[in-house]
Amino acid sequence: MEANTFLNLPLADLVKQKPAFTDFLNSFNIKTENINKPFPELLDTFSVQFWDDNATTRHELLGLFIDFAKGLTIAEQHEMITSVEILAGIDKSSRPETCNLHLKRGEVTCIVGPTGSGKSRLLADIEWLANCDTPTKRRILINGEKPNEQLTNAFGGKLVAQITQNMNFVLDMDVQSFLTLHAESRLMENPEQIVSKVINLANELSGEAFTPQTPVTFLSGGQSRALMIADVACIGQAPIVLIDEIENAGVDKRKALELLVSQDKIVLMATHDPLLILLADKRVVIKNGGMNRIITTNKVEKELYTQLEELDNTMQMARNFFRHGNVLNFGDNRHKEEDLISLFRLSKD
Repeated sequence: MEANTFLNLPLADLVKQKPAFTDFLNSFNIKTENINKPFPELLDTFSVQFWDDNATTRHELLGLFIDFAKGLTIAEQHEMITSVEILAGIDKSSRPETCNLHLKRGEVTCIVGPTGSGKSRLLADIEWLANCDTPTKRRILINGEKPNEQLTNAFGGKLVAQITQNMNFVLDMDVQSFLTLHAESRLMENPEQIVSKVINLANELSGEAFTPQTPVTFLSGGQSRALMIADVACIGQAPIVLIDEIENAGVDKRKALELLVSQDKIVLMATHDPLLILLADKRVVIKNGGMNRIITTNKVEKELYTQLEELDNTMQMARNFFRHGNVLNFGDNRHKEEDLISLFRLSKD
């Protein structure tokens, strides 16, 4: 539906067809029940008191309505970002990269390579929607086309969300207020339900429960990242999620990825963690700052994941064992691995 069409529809019909307009209109205390006038005609009926109370004019409010309608139309036209392409540029030695990278919705891709190889540079190129204007000379295409301002505006001005290990809050508000503010800024329906869902998911991801009344500045590093992952998945409009080394971030890595993929996000993650690498659909190998090779995760690697996960679980149980102040004491059985694992597991329970 074209944006101008919204100007000619009676408000009662408009909000039935496009419920998102209800929140916009409610923000100006405009009721929509049984209003059979189009919005421009309705504006002519408002009193001077209405304009004073809302600190706006007819011209300004009509402009806001049109901008909102255009944004909604663009969002519908680009409802799904289905792919991101990173077209090859150059490596640190100015040699051409040997491959392009194609990211798809609902798919997880890892970036692997030694420390300092250029993994974060690739994330930055995507975040900045590079167009031969970064040191790598890469180009980013969205749905096969160069991204433009209109497309970016359709997603609240932000196509990309980035999650890193170093995330801290400085806002003086509690978790519920923070999430409610974000949900309302996105004109989401039923913000209370969304906020409750995000908090529950974040607590599942972090394993360290916090309440809606917890000040965001009191959250631990793991809780902060868990909250942001849940927020990006459920409230944030950005269809592209970039993750920079969260393996030691204190979150359930598998659940975090499953959550993001379930929300049809395009996920690209720089990591050294073999578990995360094997959870991904594919990985791009970075060498000397350039994309060197694309590897699809094969069946053998998927089977190996189960074995590595068991080892990782044992290490996590060991961490919990000592965190809880326990002491190892085997007596004559100090060399029995199965007894060690049983002790760790008992502590976890």
